[in-house]
Amino acid sequence: MHMHKLEKIWLIVGVSCLVLFLTTIGVSAFYLGNKPPSCLTTVDPDKVDQQKPFDKPGLHKVEGKDWDYELVYVAQAFSYNPAQVKVPLGAKVKVIATTKDVIHGFEVAGTNINMMLEPGYVSEYTTTFNKAGEYLVVCNEYCGSGHHLMFSKIEVVKQ
Repeated sequence: MHMHKLEKIWLIVGVSCLVLFLTTIGVSAFYLGNKPPSCLTTVDPDKVDQQKPFDKPGLHKVEGKDWDYELVYVAQAFSYNPAQVKVPLGAKVKVIATTKDVIHGFEVAGTNINMMLEPGYVSEYTTTFNKAGEYLVVCNEYCGSGHHLMFSKIEVVKQ
């Protein structure tokens, strides 16, 4: 079989990129021990309201951790709990969220917070709110007929 010189070059480049990609993924997964974040913490979706920290959604001050506050959210049928929360300006916040029913998205518009909430799993994201204002939390994963009504607000205020 005769192959043109340019075909051989592109074949070599393609196979080399594939080998490099698979090597990078292999080193990351096996040597460094990286795993998808959703497999770290689980929760019973039928008993979310009875399990900590989801039994008291909202903003909670914490001591002795790398972050100042924990912001706990529970998503369910076209709503987030809490519907509105005030966060101090400059506070380092760990957002902890889960869902009771179906897959929901959790995006805080204007920030880099974007998580997928799956029943039975806990999603976490740590960030610092350095800009005062009102941030809209929206569901960016279609979850049913009332999807467009699903939102919450985070208000970042000066202390």
